[in-house]
Amino acid sequence: MLPLSSALLPSMLLTSQASPCQPVHSKLFAGLDMWIKRDDLLHPQVSGNKFRKLKYPLLALPDKAAHLVSMGGIWSNHIHALAHAAHTLGLRSTALIRGAEGMHSAMLDDVSALGMGVRFVDREAYRQLRADELAWRNHCSIDHGVWLPEGGSAPLALRGVAELIAELPFVPDQLVVACGTGATMAGLLAGLQGQARVTGIAAISKGDYLREEIRRLLQAAGYPDYRNYELLTDFHHGGYGKVSAELVDFCCQFQLETGIPLEPVYTGKMLFALRQLWHDGYLAKNVRVVAVHTGGLQGARGFTQMQR
Repeated sequence: MLPLSSALLPSMLLTSQASPCQPVHSKLFAGLDMWIKRDDLLHPQVSGNKFRKLKYPLLALPDKAAHLVSMGGIWSNHIHALAHAAHTLGLRSTALIRGAEGMHSAMLDDVSALGMGVRFVDREAYRQLRADELAWRNHCSIDHGVWLPEGGSAPLALRGVAELIAELPFVPDQLVVACGTGATMAGLLAGLQGQARVTGIAAISKGDYLREEIRRLLQAAGYPDYRNYELLTDFHHGGYGKVSAELVDFCCQFQLETGIPLEPVYTGKMLFALRQLWHDGYLAKNVRVVAVHTGGLQGARGFTQMQR
């Protein structure tokens, strides 16, 4: 079978105009030379780092009959992006969703409307999916199935993320990004090729294991074991998907001052941490910082639904 060539893929899934990198003017970051890479504007549906992560795995699909299978939660940015990409390419897709039959979210409504199949799995089965890349076959019998890991965090995904660096108007002293699976951090390190420093803010509790995951992804993708980064694991506000009142207030104030939309699951936590690091003297006074807005605003929709 012939691989999907670039001629067969819509250009919207191969290239995009570079997302803007704009200076931030906010009282929250007074005195800091801060810029934000607006990957939330990279694509209208396949947003942010999910666009970048999907690009090369989609180019490597074995044939046009591929049936994409992946996993995520009921507000997964990755599943939302994958459903749009599969729909655009005319490919079949199935999502294995952590939860119980009958659970509902606007994200699941979106992907179902796009033709993605949705199957719920319990927590134990979800852990098995994380541990074994073939475990998805226990939940669906699919011809030409192609597995994409949670968050789209395959080694090939690093190539797409690495392209962000060439879009920057300058090489910053410090790059700051939220971490969920470690793939975006690894891709940024690959793009920087040892330049600058990267600070990763873990959006999950007990995130120390991400250091090994970053190393594994870099190795699997053929990159050196870059170590020019710090991973900070104390800014998760209770764990993945958890928020605090202080975090919500911060996100609201930042949006009011800058007009930049945030969600409290990833980018909100990252910027909250960056403000504290700046005011605590963690960063040098003359540092130039680029914060990466990884897009993925499904978390904001989920938080709004929980408030109702």
